[in-house]
Amino acid sequence: MPITHHSLWRANANSNLISSPLSSDLHSELVIIGAGYSGLCAALHAAEQGMRVHVLEANTVGHGGSGRNVGLVNAGLWTPPDEVETALGQVAGITLNHALAAAPELVFSLIEKHQIECEALRHGTLHCASNNAGLRQLKQRLAQQVKRHAPVTLLGASDTFQRTGSCQFLGALLDPRAGTLQPLNYALGLAHAAARAGAVIHTQSPVITHQRKGNHWLVNTAHGSVTADKLIHATNAYDTLLPRSTAFTSVDYVQFATQPLTLQQRASVLPNGEGCWDTNQVMSSFRMDQSGRLIIGGVGSLDGKGKGTHINWAHRKLRALFPQITQYKFEYMWHGHIAMTTNHLPKITQLGTNGIRLYGYSGRGIGPGTLFGKAAAQWAFSGNEDHLPVAITNPKPETYTHLKATFFDMGATLSHWLSCRL
Repeated sequence: MPITHHSLWRANANSNLISSPLSSDLHSELVIIGAGYSGLCAALHAAEQGMRVHVLEANTVGHGGSGRNVGLVNAGLWTPPDEVETALGQVAGITLNHALAAAPELVFSLIEKHQIECEALRHGTLHCASNNAGLRQLKQRLAQQVKRHAPVTLLGASDTFQRTGSCQFLGALLDPRAGTLQPLNYALGLAHAAARAGAVIHTQSPVITHQRKGNHWLVNTAHGSVTADKLIHATNAYDTLLPRSTAFTSVDYVQFATQPLTLQQRASVLPNGEGCWDTNQVMSSFRMDQSGRLIIGGVGSLDGKGKGTHINWAHRKLRALFPQITQYKFEYMWHGHIAMTTNHLPKITQLGTNGIRLYGYSGRGIGPGTLFGKAAAQWAFSGNEDHLPVAITNPKPETYTHLKATFFDMGATLSHWLSCRL
């Protein structure tokens, strides 16, 4: 089978939501821009509260990061909890840390409640130490998590080998709260649940403008409009209005999926199905899907001159991690955009009266995206900002986002070129 540049998740997606572009002028209580995790979860919970909800999606459900995700359902952020509290202040930091610690429970409870078929597996995740510095980092993270009574454990090299099948790691931090899923099917499941609850989702309806008109929001597409009391902007890194946003740095993440491994190969690679990532400065991830495909990911893009470098890196990375896999082929490769904020923390910013924007999950889209979407729905229904995991702030442009994006891309390309060569 020749390699395809389409996402594995798109190739084996469940039936898509039957939807049509917006073609008329409508009135609603809540309009949501973006049909990813945040937008769909907001639509679901707002509709369950009895609100009239319309969702406008520029492409198809899960077209952006929600359909290109690694599929790890993590508790917390990349940023360690102590640093979160330092950045936000103790009270606000504790609020966000506590909320995100419970995010996997929210995700898996929604999957169970709405019977979403998305290969959900709650066997934990492994943060793997690539070297001594990485092991020290994991010990620091462990201490911070134990202080917060999180059920995490630090595995030694032997136990890490037993769980991963790779002898490349000195240890790993196991978080049993976490798990894996098929990310696009999770988004599609949320969309079907939202539609059953009464939300109306219009795909292929890119927003051209949104503005306040009197006491309402007016959101225009090419062939229609929605006038609504409240607006939730939830496109994250895929903003059609601001293709090169200054609100965050757009970072690319590329993934490669093998053909299904043989039963013998599968027995020695991630036998319990944990999702994994490492402590390298230029991070990489690896996991298995339900069909036994091994998926390797790292910072990088398939666009531009670095494509060949990232493909070669993926082959070398796989062989370094799992030398026992001597015969394999990559069947799928794809990349997506991550909205990376300077402090790596998610944000909710004010768009105007009764309008908010959710973004900046910095590579942790599933748990935080689901959590922020539900919280935004509670805000829309009640008008109470106390439901939100972070305070609404005024938008503040970040500096040099284009230069930072170029730096990340060049750094990842150079790292991948050097990786496994030394």
